[in-house]
Amino acid sequence: MELLKVDHLSKHYPSFDLSDVSFSLDSGKIMGFIGRNGAGKTTTLKCIYNLIAPTSGNVFYCGEKIRDIEAKAKCEIGLLFGEVEYYPNKRLSQMSRITASFYPKWDQNRYLAYLHDFGLNESKKIKELSSGMKVKYGLALALSHGAKVLILDEPTSGLDPVSRDELLDIFLDIVSDGEHAILFSTHVISDLEKCADDITYIQKGKILVSESVSAFEHSYTQYSGDEKDLPFDHPYFIHLRQHAGKFEAVARSDSPIVLPNVASRPATLEEIMIALERGNAE
Repeated sequence: MELLKVDHLSKHYPSFDLSDVSFSLDSGKIMGFIGRNGAGKTTTLKCIYNLIAPTSGNVFYCGEKIRDIEAKAKCEIGLLFGEVEYYPNKRLSQMSRITASFYPKWDQNRYLAYLHDFGLNESKKIKELSSGMKVKYGLALALSHGAKVLILDEPTSGLDPVSRDELLDIFLDIVSDGEHAILFSTHVISDLEKCADDITYIQKGKILVSESVSAFEHSYTQYSGDEKDLPFDHPYFIHLRQHAGKFEAVARSDSPIVLPNVASRPATLEEIMIALERGNAE
C-alpha cells in the first residue's frame, strides 16, 4: 500500500532550487534518502511535513493531500530531526505527558512498552540520555501517537557502530508488521545496505534515481586491478582512482567494457555515490 507520495515537489530559494521531486513510499518498506550536504534532503523532508510551504507540487498521505488533512496526517506521520534536544532538563515522564496532550490517539500502554523494549528510564532527564537513547526516545514518542510513517533526518549520525546497528534492528522490527514505513536521510551509507529496501538519491535539488537498493547497486559495476591492465582509453569509467600501481573504477553496468584480467562486481552504494559526486576529479 502506498502510504506517502511526493508528487513534483518544488521549492525556490534565491540560492537554491528544489526541482520536481517525486517518489513514493509503501507500507512495510524502509527508504534511504541520500545526497551530499546541501542537496535538498532536509528541505524535502520539511516540505513533506508542511513545515515549509513548497513553491509547487503536492504530498499525499494514503491518497489524500496532506495539506487537506494536515491534523490527521501529523498524527500518523512522525518526524524526527536527529536527536531529541528540546527541554533538556525535563524528565522523560514529563515530556511524554506534554507530547500526549497534542495527540488524541496517544497510547500510553504502547509508550510504556517501547520504553521497556528500548531500555529507557522515565525518571531520567533528556540531557542524561546518550545520543542513541535520544533517538530511541524520539521513536517511542512518534510510535505512541499512532505514527504509521516515520520521517527521520540523520537518525544515526554521530552514533557508535553498535548503537547504529541496534537502531537499524529497531527500524526493521517497526516495518515488519507491514503497516509502518520509514523514510530516513543519512550520510552513513553502510546503514542503508543493512536495512533499506529502496533508495532515493537527490543531487543538487533534483532526484537522480528512486528505486530498490538492489536494482541501484546492480546498475553500476566496480572494477579493480593492476594499472598495467587499465586500457589507455577508458571513457566509460564514471570514476577512476589510481594509486601505487593499482586502480579502482566505477562504470554503468550496461557499458561495453571488456577487461579479462580485471576483477569486477556490483558496486556498493558508497562507491556509486562517490563516483557520481566526484566523477573523474582525481
